[in-house]
Amino acid sequence: MSTVLITGANRGIGLGLTKHYLRIGAQVTATYRSPADSEELLALCSNYDNLKVRQLEITDYDAVHQLSHEFEQLDILINNAGYYGPKGTSFGFTDVEEWRKVLEVNTIAPLKLVEALYSKMKKSSVRQVACVSSKVGSITENSSGGGYIYRSSKAALNSVVKSLHNDLNEQGFTVLALHPGWVQTRMGGPNALITVSESVAGLAKVLENVTEKDSGGFYNYDGQPLPW
Repeated sequence: MSTVLITGANRGIGLGLTKHYLRIGAQVTATYRSPADSEELLALCSNYDNLKVRQLEITDYDAVHQLSHEFEQLDILINNAGYYGPKGTSFGFTDVEEWRKVLEVNTIAPLKLVEALYSKMKKSSVRQVACVSSKVGSITENSSGGGYIYRSSKAALNSVVKSLHNDLNEQGFTVLALHPGWVQTRMGGPNALITVSESVAGLAKVLENVTEKDSGGFYNYDGQPLPW
């Protein structure tokens, strides 16, 4: 039975991935920030003995360290929790404090989670780290400008993924940056192109089929490689 940790699992893609891994029999630990915004996740506990839920602010690094003690070993870490920040972050309208917050949630916290859980993942033969990124973090595909805060946080996350690959791949780790698609979530909005179910099915397939030689890459939910 695989052990999986999914952050930001209270809604959207994180909740969808949680349901997927529960259905296939994995032992899932799912984190959330607020009970008031996590009713569907918490309700799953009555149906699945293989689910643990933990309230966690991922930028509380002492709490992250304490969470790591709950694992004997960890096979898969999915860094899904993220923060978009304020909309309208066009030239001349960037909120510096919000920018710092977005960078910490989207870029710093995922690295600190890997560091905290590294010793537990080393005990696994799977050693898979997936960071939910975004296509808007691709420098190559940035043809419209704007979006300074969120774009830069995901571009920085992609750089973290590449460095983690360089540092850990020889130890058997597979580290990926994944674009979930434009998904009909609270962040993606109702006009997005795909459903949560479609995104999760694609992401799960990518993670199921990935090998160590694919580590360090940036992939779309359909498995196609994306440019940095």
